Amino acid sequence: MKKPFIVFCFLFFTLAACTSGTGNNEAADDLTATSLPVPTETLTATLPPGVTPSATASITPTLAPDAWKTMPVFPQDISERMIEVYQRGLARGRDSKRFSKFGDCQSVNPYFLTMFDTGDYRLGDYAYLQPTIDHFAGSWARDSFGVKGGFNVASVQTLYWTDPANCGKNTPPMACEINKFNPSIVVISFEVWWEKPAADYEMRMHSLVDFVLSQDVVPILATKADNYEGNDSVNAAIARVAYDYGIPLWNFWAATYPLDGHGVTEDG
Repeated sequence: MKKPFIVFCFLFFTLAACTSGTGNNEAADDLTATSLPVPTETLTATLPPGVTPSATASITPTLAPDAWKTMPVFPQDISERMIEVYQRGLARGRDSKRFSKFGDCQSVNPYFLTMFDTGDYRLGDYAYLQPTIDHFAGSWARDSFGVKGGFNVASVQTLYWTDPANCGKNTPPMACEINKFNPSIVVISFEVWWEKPAADYEMRMHSLVDFVLSQDVVPILATKADNYEGNDSVNAAIARVAYDYGIPLWNFWAATYPLDGHGVTEDG
């Protein structure tokens, strides 16, 4: 059952790099932003002879500060850990033909991926990807409860931004979306972080990823094209989170950086 997940990842990253220009699971338990699980595993490093790991923490290899800039637009393989998460999700009843989006104004319809449901696209040399587009029909243009203009990586986790009419008053957007749509994959792309430190963004992203993984859903993280914060600290944080968990990283920054203005318009 690995193929749909792997082919989706290849399709998503390839289309993102090359393009220019329903059912419910309402019976799932409501979850609040205060009940997020603590991660139970980390990537561990090889220890020197005679050194034993701490009983309370494992050692995680460190990603070099600028290593994310040399990462490919889409990963060359998918970690075994994420394949296991995907397979657990299928065993749990997650729908292999559905993916969800968590994001801000960069992820709203009709701009982000919508054309693959409306038919307003040309694949050219990538026509062999059409069966995968068909496989995920209905997900590309769907309005997600985890996407809203002005959202950020914290907003999607809070009850303040919940939709009481559709989600209930005790279910944050991230839980509502997974409960309602029952996806096997979530694409996470949050550019907006205003003036807060990148360390806070990273903490919130860890919390979001912890939740998604606890639902046996595979997250795909995306870097951003802009450098609003001035030191690329948000992209570095996104890459570290992906690296820490072995999560697929869509390095959107690498695709846009060679373009005029790095692909960013006058408003930034």
